[in-house]
Amino acid sequence: MRGLHMDIWEKLYEAARQVQNGRSVSPFIDAGGVAAAILTEAGNIYAGVCIDTASSLGMCAERSAMANMITHGESRIDKVVAVMPDGAVGPPCGACREFMMQLDRNSGNIEILMDYGSRRTVRLRELVPDWWGYARMNGSDQ
Repeated sequence: MRGLHMDIWEKLYEAARQVQNGRSVSPFIDAGGVAAAILTEAGNIYAGVCIDTASSLGMCAERSAMANMITHGESRIDKVVAVMPDGAVGPPCGACREFMMQLDRNSGNIEILMDYGSRRTVRLRELVPDWWGYARMNGSDQ
């Protein structure tokens, strides 16, 4: 912790690390290698872990965190951090990017931490250029 106060990225990183615990759930399922935390526009933090299955029916940590958020009645994300097994952060995969884009018409503004040390971020729209769903999201093709 830097000084007496954690910045929001440190809070999110620590929330993800608290649930990150790589483990085998069964001979078919591993969980917790990657963890994620999201900050909603309402100021709440939700965390989740990856669930990897032998049949590819698992989910990424980001989608797990988003499922937790949706379960609690929210759908607007402000910030996302994904923590890899080695403690480094990384961008969400394509499926998670797509899921986030479909949540809200302003999802392109979601800030994603790319480097924990420098606090370098990108907006989701930078990772999903020319997203196919803008017209439908904005109601012009309904």
